[in-house]
Amino acid sequence: MFDRWVIAVLLIVAAALAGRAWLEQHPEHNPYAPLDLRDPPGWATAAKLRQARQDGEVCRAVLERSEVSFEPLPAAGEGACYRPDRLRLSEQPLRPEPPPTTCAVALGLERWLENANRVALARLDSEIRSVRHLGAYSCRRLYGRSEGAWSEHATGNAIDIAGFTLEDGTEISVLADWNGSGVKATFLREARNAACDDFATVLGPDYNAAHRDHFHFDQAARWGGVCR
Repeated sequence: MFDRWVIAVLLIVAAALAGRAWLEQHPEHNPYAPLDLRDPPGWATAAKLRQARQDGEVCRAVLERSEVSFEPLPAAGEGACYRPDRLRLSEQPLRPEPPPTTCAVALGLERWLENANRVALARLDSEIRSVRHLGAYSCRRLYGRSEGAWSEHATGNAIDIAGFTLEDGTEISVLADWNGSGVKATFLREARNAACDDFATVLGPDYNAAHRDHFHFDQAARWGGVCR
């Protein structure tokens, strides 16, 4: 009886050690391993991303660990448009230039641009040269109303994407190509869908007329995401 108990304990210890070794080799599945954007998605990735989106210090540590180049910026603004969390991605192909955003938006952009590039290669056989944006910061309420909730743009916690230029010179516009039937429309829809794992809110032309010419991405604090 004692021998059986010893064998059972040894088997449990061996399994625990094997599991620990496996997790060390697969940090994307280990909830205790720091998030690195270069790791493939795993069981623990979504929870780690949620934590990074909610904590600017954790978020910046993720960017540094992942060797993402960014420029920290001082706080700016006042009142509802006070922006204590500001940085600018240094090497992403955002045009006319990368705008100041929250770290959470930068984190989402870093992941989404990599996925969008894969979609461009798969659908159009060319990589993305640049991404046209309409800005991130705008001190305003939702839809420019005089009353009501403030837009995520008011704190730079959002960005609007209007189109793409590929390395082969192909121009893709949300306004001109979203309702088409060719590969440009397919690319846009798959690129929009790819953002839904990286942002809390993703809105496009199918949402309403105000978004007919761009994708809206933001990192609003909420349970569950919006992808429309």
